[in-house]
Formats: sequence, structure tokens, C-alpha cells
Amino acid sequence: MLLASPYAAAESKIGYINLQRVSNEAPQAQRAMKKIKAEFEKRDQDLQKMSKQLQTMQEKLEKDSVTMSETDRRTREREFADMNREFQRKQREFREDLSVRQNEELAALYESVNKVIRKIAESEKYDLIVQEAVYYSPAIDITPKVIKALSEGASAAASSSPTLSAK
Repeated sequence: MLLASPYAAAESKIGYINLQRVSNEAPQAQRAMKKIKAEFEKRDQDLQKMSKQLQTMQEKLEKDSVTMSETDRRTREREFADMNREFQRKQREFREDLSVRQNEELAALYESVNKVIRKIAESEKYDLIVQEAVYYSPAIDITPKVIKALSEGASAAASSSPTLSAK
């Protein structure tokens, strides 16, 4: 209804925020991704190692299956199948855990982003700020303001917190 009237639209102040760009460029997002990478790096390396072991095991089984007894071949095939199942289980758990952590970090980021957007909206007297649009004019894009405010907030938080500045 607000936008239906040409008079109301002329008096309204509208802004646009590109949430994907904020998620990519905000220092909080970059810190969160580094934190997640460090948190999951060991498990990822373990999975890569296990994958190589499986590949080696399969190659050896294919190479040696002609010369080994039926019992040995079945035993090795069973060992390979068991290890492959374990690998797939660990890989699935890894992806699920990673997804949960990424969602947690994104939720925290979006909470900060929404606070910054509200502050900008209130201080600059915006009537409406949208996050998705088919089209928007660059003149109403407040994404750089939000990223700048997040950057300033991140650097202020880092300088006031000895644990963050020590990292």
C-alpha cells in the first residue's frame, strides 16, 4: 500500500542490502570461516588419509585377487567393504557436523548484520530495507555501509578484547 501511491513512494526512503556480499566480505564472516576450517581440518585430513587407504586397498585387491585363494580374497573383500562403510559413515558425519557449524556461525553473523541494518535504518531514517530484489538501483544499495559498519565494529571489538587481539 505504501508503494502503491506515487506520493508515498516519493517520500519514502528505501534501501537494499546484498546479504551474500556481506556474508563474503564482512570480517566476522571471514573469521568464522577460518575458525570452522581450523576446527574441521584434522577430521578432513583423516578422511583424505582413509580415502587413500581404501584406494590402495582396492588396487591391491584387484591386483592380487588372481593369485590369492578364494578364502583370502573373500576376507580382503570383507575388510575393504567394512572399511568403506566406516569411511562413508565418517564422511556423512563430517558433512553434517560441518553444516551445523556453518549454520551456527551464519546465524550469529546475520544477527550482527541485522543489528547494523537497524542502526543504519534508524539513524538515516529509512522506511524500508529489503534483502532480495529482482532489480535495485545502485543508489539505494547500502551494502557497503553495512560492511563498513561491521568492519568498524569488528576492529573495535578486537582492540578492546585482549583475547581477540592476541589471536
